[in-house]
Amino acid sequence: MKYQKICIIGGGITGLITAVSLSKLNCAIDLIISNPRQYLKSKRSIAVSEDNFNFLDKLNISKSLKKEIWPCSIMKLYTEGKDDNFTKVFELNNEKKQKKILYMFEYLKLMKLLMNKIIKTKCISVKKYEKVSSISTKGLLKNITFNNKNYKYNLVIICTGHNSTLVKNLFNSQIIENSYKEIGITTILNHSSFKNNTVRQIFLDNEILALLPISNTKTSIVWSVKKSFKKKNSKFIKKRIKFYLEKYLKNITFNNKIEYKDLNLLIRNKYYQDRILLFGDALHVLHPFVGQGFNMTLRDLESLKKILNKKINLGLDIGTSDILSEFSEETKPRNFIFSAGVDLLKNSFSYEKLRNKMLKILNKNNFAKDIFFNIADKGFKF
Repeated sequence: MKYQKICIIGGGITGLITAVSLSKLNCAIDLIISNPRQYLKSKRSIAVSEDNFNFLDKLNISKSLKKEIWPCSIMKLYTEGKDDNFTKVFELNNEKKQKKILYMFEYLKLMKLLMNKIIKTKCISVKKYEKVSSISTKGLLKNITFNNKNYKYNLVIICTGHNSTLVKNLFNSQIIENSYKEIGITTILNHSSFKNNTVRQIFLDNEILALLPISNTKTSIVWSVKKSFKKKNSKFIKKRIKFYLEKYLKNITFNNKIEYKDLNLLIRNKYYQDRILLFGDALHVLHPFVGQGFNMTLRDLESLKKILNKKINLGLDIGTSDILSEFSEETKPRNFIFSAGVDLLKNSFSYEKLRNKMLKILNKNNFAKDIFFNIADKGFKF
């Protein structure tokens, strides 16, 4: 079998982490990034589970990886009480255990670590400011045209997100899709220094506010609210955030502009076609309620890497339908159940009576607590 070629389309965090992970295979990789600048604007943060952090660590991204992460060992959930106070209704404390609840990254810092790794990796060729003009079949391989030149690949992986024109043109198959009629408000706060290792989730009336530590003096927030809230000006939003969070954070200032994102559920029915595989948000989009979107992508990537590595060692063509079908059959049932479960949890936690019942079960039943956090950490692999 000749040296095989993979094309990865998309310069976001999914495209970069896919390129780095698959560079461990005996393949040549072209990474196509149409506009690198668009990915360097976000100030959001990313949460990864213990298992997925270990997966990232094995990629040898950089010695700086452990310097850029922020481990969190405590989780507290609150509901709105009387007189604008919050009542703690659940706590998980892993301070005395080696295993953390989650690890936090700043999006841009992880992007820079990945790009630095990619630049130093000989088997990855980065095609910046290139836009794919066509994808066609040429003999047994896939032919991609960009910069008025044609390139042949055994496998094409599209990591451009579910809204990209490329995905919509190639994969117009049935999907499960639902708008929550909500937006996610994200920003990073500066505040006074303290031991900031506690993730906090506050359930308000039709709102969920998450505090995600990224250092002793910085906290990322993700606030899901009704879409109508977007009409409020940023001054009003910042005042409301300060009002809610001054109980936990002192001397709050805003590190950057506020970002808004529509919140939806998307579960794709079809994962692949002839030598083309969708990946990341193109396959599944979740509510940020439990921060599992990127974790699902990492679990998928681990599965894909194992399958491709096995096939390469057997001298098989990695782009054939039976191999892509194997990946789909392994990951799609897990992703469907997991996505539906997150959707069910989100909807349940939106109603006070259901939320209180579920929290009581978690508080009183250690088995339920273990199941809840094993799913968050490992998906359905336990």
